[in-house]
Amino acid sequence: MSCGIALAIAIAATPGAERAPMMVPVAASAPASVAAEPLYADIVERAKTLERTVTAWRDSGVKTSASAVALPGWDAFKAQAAELATLDLQGHKDLAARGTDGDLKCILRGISEDLPGKVAAVEKATTGAEQYAALDELRYLLNDNAGVILAPPKPPV
Repeated sequence: MSCGIALAIAIAATPGAERAPMMVPVAASAPASVAAEPLYADIVERAKTLERTVTAWRDSGVKTSASAVALPGWDAFKAQAAELATLDLQGHKDLAARGTDGDLKCILRGISEDLPGKVAAVEKATTGAEQYAALDELRYLLNDNAGVILAPPKPPV
């Protein structure tokens, strides 16, 4: 007799077993991805575009400059980064309104709060090395911004 059958017989023979339903664990399913929804697809595209710009600035040789380097198109970039932060917060609010209790909701809020500070750090840099480091931090944040939305959702734990 297999162990499974023996266990089933033992449970069935237990007094009161007929009254107690068997508890079968249910696997939690992953929430649906929001990556294809217009708001989140827009966030991903904007983050990737800004990341490419930051990477180009960072790789342009700023690191070896004695002073911070003027970054072409900085004012437009700053405005676009502010818009992205606003969209991230909008995504957070959207997920909160849906009753979503996942990490994405919290991460989007965190990015919306961190992005202005990372942009300000680039502006405050006084040497090329400081500017390079600030651009690198900004690049990582923008990469994460797209990555968290594109990552396959995981079931709640």
